Amino acid sequence: MYKSPISVLVVLHTRNLDFLLLERVAHPGYWQSVTGAWEAGERLVETARREVWEETGIAVEPGMLRDWRQSRVYEIFPEWRNRYAPGVTHNTEHLFSLCLPSRPPIRLAPAEHRNHQWLPAAEAAARCFSQTNREAIAQVARETLPRYDGCRLVS
Repeated sequence: MYKSPISVLVVLHTRNLDFLLLERVAHPGYWQSVTGAWEAGERLVETARREVWEETGIAVEPGMLRDWRQSRVYEIFPEWRNRYAPGVTHNTEHLFSLCLPSRPPIRLAPAEHRNHQWLPAAEAAARCFSQTNREAIAQVARETLPRYDGCRLVS
């Protein structure tokens, strides 16, 4: 079965804007936020909740995720195209974020990730191998600080 070319990117951060990054097992040195493919029948927010749980062990209750209601299209790296149907070269990635009060314990999915770290926004963005992930962290940091008091939306 082929992987869907629709995915979520979930940027996890603390109230102090420390961002969680995960290092890929198959590509040491490739750091990223939580990502994952949409599965048929799921709402995108359900995909985001599932991926956070699978990749970090953090249970996300309904209403905890911020849906940024935006997506980015990027070219799938050639080394990963065999996971997709023939001829699929681009993926549409939907942005979510999760604000946590502090750094919780992380339970990595050993088949996917080998390490994790919490970094300030600029360092986290610079460490990401993916341009869309770098842009997402910068956006979340830039737009979250003035609009939130801790993790609560200020109207």
